[in-house]
Amino acid sequence: MAVDVTGRASRRRPATARPTPVRASWRTRLNRDKVLWLMMAPGIAYFAVFQYAAQLGNVIAFKDYVPFIGINGSAWVGLQNFTTLFHDPAFWHAVANSLELAGLQLVFFFPVPLALALLLHSLTRAWVRKLVVSVVYLPHFISWVIVAGLFVQVLGPDGMVNGLVTGGGHQHLVNVFGDPAMFKPMMIVELIWKDCGWGTIIFLAALYQVDDSLYEAVSLDGAGWGRRHWHVTLPSIRPVIVLLLILRVGDILSVGFDQVMQQRASFGPQASEVIDTYIYYHGVQDGNFSTGAVAGLFKGVVALILVLAANKIAHKLGEQGIYQ
Repeated sequence: MAVDVTGRASRRRPATARPTPVRASWRTRLNRDKVLWLMMAPGIAYFAVFQYAAQLGNVIAFKDYVPFIGINGSAWVGLQNFTTLFHDPAFWHAVANSLELAGLQLVFFFPVPLALALLLHSLTRAWVRKLVVSVVYLPHFISWVIVAGLFVQVLGPDGMVNGLVTGGGHQHLVNVFGDPAMFKPMMIVELIWKDCGWGTIIFLAALYQVDDSLYEAVSLDGAGWGRRHWHVTLPSIRPVIVLLLILRVGDILSVGFDQVMQQRASFGPQASEVIDTYIYYHGVQDGNFSTGAVAGLFKGVVALILVLAANKIAHKLGEQGIYQ
C-alpha cells in the first residue's frame, strides 16, 4: 500500500504494463471473414481483369498496332502516334466540345440534385417525400436508347409538339434535333431528366445525418428557411458536396458516350463530336487503334491530374477530399 504526501494510505494499485494485443494471422482473419471475401470476389475480379489488367493494353499507344499480328508482332514507333494525334484538328475540336459540355453539366446539372434534395427534405409529410423520390429516380434505370427515342417523339419533326403546332394552323415545324446549336442544351435537359433523381438520393442520405437540434437553435434566433439551410444544412453536408464535386471533375472528359452516340447523327458530327466518339470513329471504326489508345491515355492522364489538383485544393480549404 502506497502513502501519499499527506501521510494517508493510498489504495492505488501499482501501475502495471498493458498487455500487448495479439494480432491474428492472415490465415485466421481470412477464415473469419471468408463470407465477406466471397461477397467481394466478383467485384475484385471485375476490377482486376477489366480495369487493372486492361491497362497493359495501353502499350499499343507506342506501337503501330495491327490486330492480325498482335501486340508483340506490331512495330514499335515510340511517340509517333502522339505526334499524329496532337496535330489532328479533329481531336482538339472533340476536346473543346467535351470541355464545353462538361462545364455546362457542372454548372447546370450538378446543383439540381442538391436543390431537389433540399426541397424534399423540407417536406413534412414523409409519404409525399417517398413518392416524389420514387418517381424522380426511376428514369435512371431507363437506357439512353429509350430516353433519346422519347425526346424524339416529343420534340422531333414528327413529334407531339409539332402535332400540336400544325394542328393550330401554324406552318413552321419545331425540329430541335435538326439544329446543331441545340445539341448541348438538349444534352443537359436529358441528363437532368434522367439522372437528377439518382443524385438526389445521395444528398438526401447526407441530409438525414444533420442534427435536428441545430435547426431548432437557429430557428429560436429567428432564422428562416433560407438562412437555416445556408448556415446549417450546407455546412453540414459540405464534405459530401466536395467529394462528389471532385469525382465529377475527375470525370470531366467523359460526358456520356451512350447519350451522344444515340443523337450524333441527328445533330451532326461537327456539333456532337466528343473524345469518346472520336476514339470510336477515328480509332476503332477507321482502324487507327494506336491513335485511339493515345486519345484514351490522354483522357486518363488529364483526369488523374484534375483529381489530384481538386483534392489538393480541398485540403487547402480544410476539407477531407477523397483521400488524405
